[in-house]
Amino acid sequence: MANTVATRASATLCSPKLKQEPWRFDMPLPPHYGPGSSQDDVIPAHAPRQQALPSFYCTRGEEELAARIERAKTVLGKKLVILGHHYQRDEIICHADLRGDSFKLSQQAAARTEADYIVFCGVHFMAESADVLAQPHQTVILPNMSAGCSMADMAATDDVLDAWEALAEVYGPPTGERASILPVTYMNSAAALKAFCGENDGIVCTSSNAARVLAWAYKRGERVLFFPDQHLGRNTAYAMGIPLDQMVVWDPREPLGGNTAERLRAARIVLWKGHCSVHQRFTVAQIDKARREYPGVTVIVHPECELPVVQAADLSGSTEFILARVAAGAAGTQWAVGTEISMVHRLATEHRDKVIFCLDPIVCPCSTMYRIHPAYLAWVLDNLVEGRVVNRVQVGAETKRWAKVALQRMLALP
Repeated sequence: MANTVATRASATLCSPKLKQEPWRFDMPLPPHYGPGSSQDDVIPAHAPRQQALPSFYCTRGEEELAARIERAKTVLGKKLVILGHHYQRDEIICHADLRGDSFKLSQQAAARTEADYIVFCGVHFMAESADVLAQPHQTVILPNMSAGCSMADMAATDDVLDAWEALAEVYGPPTGERASILPVTYMNSAAALKAFCGENDGIVCTSSNAARVLAWAYKRGERVLFFPDQHLGRNTAYAMGIPLDQMVVWDPREPLGGNTAERLRAARIVLWKGHCSVHQRFTVAQIDKARREYPGVTVIVHPECELPVVQAADLSGSTEFILARVAAGAAGTQWAVGTEISMVHRLATEHRDKVIFCLDPIVCPCSTMYRIHPAYLAWVLDNLVEGRVVNRVQVGAETKRWAKVALQRMLALP
């Protein structure tokens, strides 16, 4: 039955363009994210661009591309490690040496000291994080440079700097030992913003440790500026007992973020107006429908979903949490999952003794993850075999230094 549910879900695509290959989405000017959850999001002008993929790779079949990838892996041996994020398509995951969430993969890759090349099959901010944590001799490669993250793109560095200056004028200097406000950035952000947090006594969080990070921040500051995902910040702060009337949303397109100075002074957390386009698709109505159709179902969602969705679910947590809880479920249990469809489909395939399905009946995979196609992976690996590095992701020394400070503060938490 689990297979029937998963198959039914994956049959209804959010866009017929998903049948096209990702290199076609760089053709228009300006390029766009492509079909999927982020198809309506605006791609910033400063975002990295992918050079044209050689036509040879665009015309190879799936079996030939898979064979080229495996052949290159054999030649490169332990000098290469391929990382596959949980949201990646199956035809990429099958080649990954390690799979996990972005931070776990970055740590694991850095620990593979024999590897000279880290090929991150994820999105740009993940490759940046890997480069920040990598050993000096390791080179990080992103198969498709246009694989960004619409959520991370919603917090541009200049906008955050402007917001920080405006907030400093509202709050003024600290009146005691605690700062008037501290910055906290989600792992899903650019290295420059992690560095900004490092320089300003702030910290990085993941979806699994956000509560511990906020507790750390509130010991040192009266308030927190949390970016780029408002929903993770709101869900975490609310669960910690901070009332909604002490939360404000900062819209970078509005003066004072769309707030009054009085409203900002009353706030304990300032939430950046950003979101994940995958997780924003899940609704309370979808949960109600799942409960009607599958009595006894357990609803588990990611904390990037909106607050009412998290409250209506039985469980919420990071991708690793979702994977572990569903895997540990007894045979015959039913799970309605609110996260990216590639991961949900893989869960259903790997745990056929359970009923596992996606809450969203209209399947919209992560648009930017979709850009990592086997053709791009084969291309970067063939180049490595020939002694050339293409699509290197390299964070500047100063940015890397301060970003590592923010990450190390997180790693030092008990």
